[in-house]
Amino acid sequence: MSRIFMEEKRFEYIYATEEELEELKQREFSGRMLTYTAHTNKHTGEIDDGVVRDVLSLIETQKEDEETRLSQLQTDLDATSTASTNLSRIRINEIVESSVPKKKGRLVGLGRRARSVPPSAPQPYVDPEVLMDQLKDKDDRIAALEQKMADQEAGWEATRKQNEQMMEMMKRMYPNEQFP
Repeated sequence: MSRIFMEEKRFEYIYATEEELEELKQREFSGRMLTYTAHTNKHTGEIDDGVVRDVLSLIETQKEDEETRLSQLQTDLDATSTASTNLSRIRINEIVESSVPKKKGRLVGLGRRARSVPPSAPQPYVDPEVLMDQLKDKDDRIAALEQKMADQEAGWEATRKQNEQMMEMMKRMYPNEQFP
């Protein structure tokens, strides 16, 4: 199953298989539902990201306010009206666009960055003295490790020489024996 990127209207939605894409095309999603679906923890059913949680509650509040306003407007116009006060998907998307903060021209919470892609923001400023101190500390650690390794190699060399001497002595003591 190949994965394809689905884009509809002004929102970058989700990655979907071809079968999922066909199913998604048949349903009409609002940006609010996509954000909610994409950021909800499937195990707990809660949104872990505080920014997205705040944005969704703001959108929900604005949606309810507008539905209430429409309901009151319809009641004022015609007491016998049975028309729906549900907002259209287009209007909900307009609310999402106006409410959601933008970061680098993209709406926060819509679309996700791949984990393998590094952030494009520049690294924060670090004082050169701090960097030089860290570099000196690392150089000191490297020198200490090199000295430790040289000491170990010297110890192994001494042990190897001692083993050779013992082997020669055993060969002299037991000339008829085979030693490795």
